[in-house]
Amino acid sequence: MKLLVEIRDNKAAFIMELLNNFPFVKAKPITNEKALLLEEIKEAVENVKLSKQGKLKAKPLTKLLNEL
Repeated sequence: MKLLVEIRDNKAAFIMELLNNFPFVKAKPITNEKALLLEEIKEAVENVKLSKQGKLKAKPLTKLLNEL
């Protein structure tokens, strides 16, 4: 299982050391940019699910491409 945890900067070193002391845990920090990207991807996937369920109206592809 993968888990994304947000930790205050002043506690990050302690938490990383704690997690790395467990042999069954692999912990590595990610940049704020990567965390933001992951959140945006998660939101996009959720929007696709809602669109497929008919709970969210999707934009036509031509309109989406014209915005680029």
